[in-house]
Amino acid sequence: MKKILFFALVLMCGLSGYAQLSNTDKVYTDQKYDSQNKDTIAWVKNAAFNLGGNQTLLHNWAAGGELASLVANSRLDANLIRYYGRHIWSNNLLMAYGIQANYSTGFEPRKIDDRIDFTSKYGYRLKPEGNWYLTGLVNARTQFTKGYSNYDLPDWKDSSSSNFLSPLYIMVSPGIEYRKGEMFSVFFSPAAGRMTFVNRYYTSQNPAGAFGVKKDKTTRFELGAYLSARFSKELVKNLELKSRLDLYSNYLAKDARDSVGNIVKKDNPGNIDIMLDNLLTYRFMKYFNVGFTLTAIYDNDIPFVPAFDAQGNKIKEPVGGLGWWQVRQGFTLGFVYNF
Repeated sequence: MKKILFFALVLMCGLSGYAQLSNTDKVYTDQKYDSQNKDTIAWVKNAAFNLGGNQTLLHNWAAGGELASLVANSRLDANLIRYYGRHIWSNNLLMAYGIQANYSTGFEPRKIDDRIDFTSKYGYRLKPEGNWYLTGLVNARTQFTKGYSNYDLPDWKDSSSSNFLSPLYIMVSPGIEYRKGEMFSVFFSPAAGRMTFVNRYYTSQNPAGAFGVKKDKTTRFELGAYLSARFSKELVKNLELKSRLDLYSNYLAKDARDSVGNIVKKDNPGNIDIMLDNLLTYRFMKYFNVGFTLTAIYDNDIPFVPAFDAQGNKIKEPVGGLGWWQVRQGFTLGFVYNF
């Protein structure tokens, strides 16, 4: 499966494609449509697709380096919004997948990005021309293919750390939202329920379980406070920034213990899950653009890559929580086409 995805992406290696579609019940000249009319009935649709990559080849290169490498990545960000008087129904789908292959590893494809993130919100405007909404939110997150934490092992293919729907996070939360058109929104819920689903294969390998799910179990329920902020704006001509910040505090969080009562993972409600996602794109010469992505995640329910001392003993959990941070950064230069 990975190889099929990889070679399909490599066909467009070195290029970055972008597509945007919009359609409403009426014709609007401004895509960043802001409904302030309580009688408005409209659909707003838009989608952005990016496909890019790079390739290198060395021969008798005195400075040394990887003889050959290929990188391919893709990203889809789609939105569907329904305005109906004081009602609004907004949906967002984000999917991303990226693979790299190097000569030194026999061009075995390895993931560099893998995300599926869907959010649906239904809100009712409190005042006919206000910006505050009573809102219900549903969010689902998972990934496309298996993930591996240690490629140095000779049998790394037999020891995956995650997979499609493992984990699967589903959140259902009532709350209140402030919206300023499509440019800015902040949603807050004091009672957000979150379910985590994981295949027993992953929870059975560690005394602490996996992804917050206890050893040999497959589900976990959390109840906590949730805040989600989204921002999208053209900072200057042709330069656009999209940002998202998610914070979650689990009221039910507590230390995980093994069968004899030993603490195998510390946790408490003050240990807030953080997700920050940024995409900065600049378009130039009509058909070219550059893109910069930065994603940072803090969640001590997600296994960190273990380290060992000289005697082969496993080193304790990251000190001060810094080792739990996950960071992904990417830069793309390529071709852009709008239709």
